Amino acid sequence: MFTAQGPTLPELAVQALSSVERGYDLLAPKFDLTPFRTSDRLLEATARTLEPLGPFGEGLDVCCGTGAGTGVLLRLCERRAVGVDFSAGMLGEARSAHPGAPGGPEVGWVRADVRRLPFAGAFDLAVSFGAFGHFLPGERPGLFAGVRAALRPGGLFAFPVGAPPRVGSRAYWTLWGFDAAMRVRNALWRPPFVMYYRTFPLPGVRRELADAGFEVGTLPLEELGRREDGSPRCRLVVARRT
Repeated sequence: MFTAQGPTLPELAVQALSSVERGYDLLAPKFDLTPFRTSDRLLEATARTLEPLGPFGEGLDVCCGTGAGTGVLLRLCERRAVGVDFSAGMLGEARSAHPGAPGGPEVGWVRADVRRLPFAGAFDLAVSFGAFGHFLPGERPGLFAGVRAALRPGGLFAFPVGAPPRVGSRAYWTLWGFDAAMRVRNALWRPPFVMYYRTFPLPGVRRELADAGFEVGTLPLEELGRREDGSPRCRLVVARRT
């Protein structure tokens, strides 16, 4: 899973025993060398699926990390792309990776807790990749309301959601085991490190987005293939501010 240049086991252990913010500050220099970075294949599929829904003027990458998703916004948005994250270390890596190009969209970076986004009616498109496990279910309504407030009327909030693994499969037990280990860790150790893989069910998320004031749909990310039953391996949730 990890390259020789990636984080060592002791480094990962220190991160896991830190707070979420401190953990990502420590991991930031090597984050893109881990399997936790969103794959280029998923980013490309998302960009291709969103492109016909544009044009977009300004975009927001929610929990931008090292800026992988911000690269999608730089491709889709005509004027500005902004990444927001609460880890100074991750933002530093993002700033180095995406300095902007002459004649291209403006690039900005904001350090903030995305549960309290400091924007109002500023963006046409918001995206997020791989970050929702860091939020407890009770925090999602406020997060979604904040993203809606950051969008202009008619603005789009989009993020990919993978199909749940088949019950009893190796992937199912791997995710179940990881979440169980994190719950034990957080019961015994402070500060907590919130990262769960099985707390983001699509039907419930759709209801919460609708309650926050979005019109919600999904689009299959066909480039990522389909399962044996014909359903997409990954969908793009497309929530429009009504």
